[in-house]
Amino acid sequence: MRFVILLIGCLAALPVTAADRAGDFTHYVLALSWNASWCRAEGDARDAPQCDTRHDYGWVLHGLWPQAERGWPEYCTTPQRDPPRSLTNAQSDIFGSRGLAWHQWKKHGRCSALSARDYFGLSRDAYAMIQRPDLLRRLKDPVEVSPQVIEQAFLEANPGLRANQLAVTCRDGLIREVRICLSKALVPRACTLAVERGCRAEAATFPPMR
Repeated sequence: MRFVILLIGCLAALPVTAADRAGDFTHYVLALSWNASWCRAEGDARDAPQCDTRHDYGWVLHGLWPQAERGWPEYCTTPQRDPPRSLTNAQSDIFGSRGLAWHQWKKHGRCSALSARDYFGLSRDAYAMIQRPDLLRRLKDPVEVSPQVIEQAFLEANPGLRANQLAVTCRDGLIREVRICLSKALVPRACTLAVERGCRAEAATFPPMR
């Protein structure tokens, strides 16, 4: 009994962790995921609809993430209402699935302090303003490439971007994402060190579109 009382006392003394606050961030990270890599690593095992060859998905929108100079907020409390199913369904063309759109709202969108409709509208604007290199969509076979090759392809397709404003990520031996740092007004800006580290492998596989 003494142990129980002591344990309760210790737990009561622990600080209460508050949820991250909506609007408490400085900029965004636009994360573009190469759909074929995600399908190869995860989606095929889940029989994910976005991996079906009838779709024409190349770079899909993983998310528009509120970011701080150190760290980032997640799962914030917000007075904004969650999106109706019709709104998340309407995002499938860029997110690849309604489920990912909903997850991104829950984890990141609530932290933007925007309404769900405005957050998805801003996400769509950010996705549209970045040109995805057409050459990468025309590959017919998997290739082993340096992350710098993918980075350079994006820099050439987007003359306003600089190398310190984006990063290429890899995982499971695959090129996975390109992450681009943007101001709240969607102007490219320098990434923080945490984002800029990117992929450290000399080369990774870049699979062709489905």
